[in-house]
Formats: sequence, structure tokens, C-alpha cells
Amino acid sequence: MYVTQNKMAVFQLKNDFSFPPAHLSEPDGLLAVGGDLSLERLKLAYSQGIFPWFSGEEPILWWSPQPRFVLFPDELHVSNTMRQMLKKGIFKITYNQCFDKVVDNCSKIMRKDQDGTWITSGMKAAFIDFHEAGYAQSVEVWQDGELVGGLYGVGMGSCFFGESMFAKVSNASKAGFITFVNEFTKKGLELVDCQVHTPHLESLGAKMIDRDMFLALIKPRILKTAPFKSYF
Repeated sequence: MYVTQNKMAVFQLKNDFSFPPAHLSEPDGLLAVGGDLSLERLKLAYSQGIFPWFSGEEPILWWSPQPRFVLFPDELHVSNTMRQMLKKGIFKITYNQCFDKVVDNCSKIMRKDQDGTWITSGMKAAFIDFHEAGYAQSVEVWQDGELVGGLYGVGMGSCFFGESMFAKVSNASKAGFITFVNEFTKKGLELVDCQVHTPHLESLGAKMIDRDMFLALIKPRILKTAPFKSYF
């Protein structure tokens, strides 16, 4: 069923957990509206290259951009400045130690061209449940015992679908991202979905690829058991 959202025709989700094919999305990537943020729906969405993104005043919106912005771990670019910083051990990096605090900090960071946050209270609650089920992961960056940066996303098989990151001090989120990619590549990480373009992640080696290629890449990889839980 189609409905009009922001003057565009998109799919209205029903009570079942099905999604329309990703190639039917609008030019900006908007695919569907409605549904819920239940564990089963989120698992299905990410397994099909779809993610939720909406503000507090909007219904739940589901996206599958074309093209897709991704990072292949072997193409991670680390500048000499960052290499020296990481060697000095300025930051301590941990994983899944305070997922809720990372999400909360991400929701409070002011971003260019955004009047408010898309990480609503409902989104926070849903991703905390997703984390407790073993799918959503966080990376924490500490300096002198204080949480100064971090990121979170969804881990399925050998794919990581990045959601958001924050930094309270310079280079904190970069340090967390680089360390995470390097360490988890050794455990089997094969693809990082960055969703949409940002200069920050482009500087670290992320690039655009065709959505069909992206979907073909994640399909077998979400079935793997390392480094994250398999979809099935």
C-alpha cells in the first residue's frame, strides 16, 4: 500500500514484518513508513539493508539509499597523525561497557543542518533491547576515566551497520572507529555499512557502492557467526 509522505509515495507497512524490495525506494532512499521498532522487525530490516531514520514529529521512516556508503576494512585509511596518537595511548577503547550512555551521547550531539535529534526516546529504548538481544554493539572511548567519544551500530555475522557516533574531544570518535575496525577485522569483520556519506568517514576510507552490490555483499555475510551473532 502506498501513502504520501513529504509529497512522495512510499510503502505503508502492515502488521506483518515484511518490507518492500529495496530497489523500490524513492530517489532519496526513503522506502517505507510505519510499522514498529520491535526486535524482529529491526533484525529483518538490517538483514535486507534497510534502516530506520526519523525525527520525533514523524512516523517511523525506513530507508535504503542508492548508492550506499560503506567501508571495506582492508581499505581503512589511518593518517600518520592518527597513527601517532593511537600509539601514545591517549584514549582507552572498550566495547559494550555502557551502550545506553553511548546512545544517549549520540542523541545530544548537535550536527550540521539538523535542528534536532533523530535518536528519539523510542529509538533509544528499541536499540537498548536490540543490544540486550546481542545485536546492537557499542564502542566506548575514554580519557582519564571519562567517556569522551563512541559509536554504536548493529552487528550481524561479519557485517557492522553503523548508526551514530559522537566525540567530546578532538579525534575521539576516529580513534574508536579505527581501533574497532582493526580489532574486529582480526575476528572476521568484512564490511562496515556507513549508510550515507559523511566527510568524516570518507577520510577514513569509506566510499559509495551500488546498492545492488551492497545487498549482494551482506546477504551471505549476515549468516556467518563471527565476529557477531548470525541473523538466524
